[in-house]
Amino acid sequence: MSSTQKLIGVAMFIALGVVLPLAFHLAGAGGSVFLPMHIPVLMAGLLLGSQGGLAAGALTPVLSSLLTGMPPLLPVLPIMVVELGVYGLSAGYLYQKRNVPLVWSLVGAMLTGRLAAGLAVAAIGGLLQIKIQPLAYLLGVFSTGLPGMAIQLIFIPLLVKKLQAGSVTFRQVKNGG
Repeated sequence: MSSTQKLIGVAMFIALGVVLPLAFHLAGAGGSVFLPMHIPVLMAGLLLGSQGGLAAGALTPVLSSLLTGMPPLLPVLPIMVVELGVYGLSAGYLYQKRNVPLVWSLVGAMLTGRLAAGLAVAAIGGLLQIKIQPLAYLLGVFSTGLPGMAIQLIFIPLLVKKLQAGSVTFRQVKNGG
C-alpha cells in the first residue's frame, strides 16, 4: 500500500470517527455506552497497521472535539487521545506485526487502550491536582461501555474480514506486500 493510500485510509477512518459518534448522539444513543468513536480507530489499526492506527486514534478525538465539542477538552480529551492512540497502535502491532489472530488482536488492543487510559487519568489527576482514582475510572468506563465492547467484538472482525476479502489493497497490507 502506498503512503498516499495509507494517508487516505487514515483520513477516512478519522472522518468516520467524527461522524459515527454524531449519528449516535443524534439518535439519542450514548457515546460512553456504545463507544462509536472506538470502532473506526480499531479498524484503522487492524487494516492500516500500527502507524495508521496511532494516527487515527490520536487525531480523531482532537478533531471531533474541535468540530463537535465531543469529547470535552478537559479532562476527557487527553485521556481519549491516549486511549484511542494506544488502541490503534496496539491493534496494528498485534494483528499485522505479530500475526495475532484478529479477535485476540482486538481484545489485546481494547485492554491496552483501557490500561493506557487509566495511566492517563493518574497523570492528569497529578498534573491538575485533582483527586481521580484511576481504578474507579477504569471500572466505571468498563461497566458503562460493555454494550460498546460487545458491538466491537461482534462487528469489527466481520467488517475487517469483509474489507480484506474485497480489497486487494488491504490484503496486500496484511500479507506484507
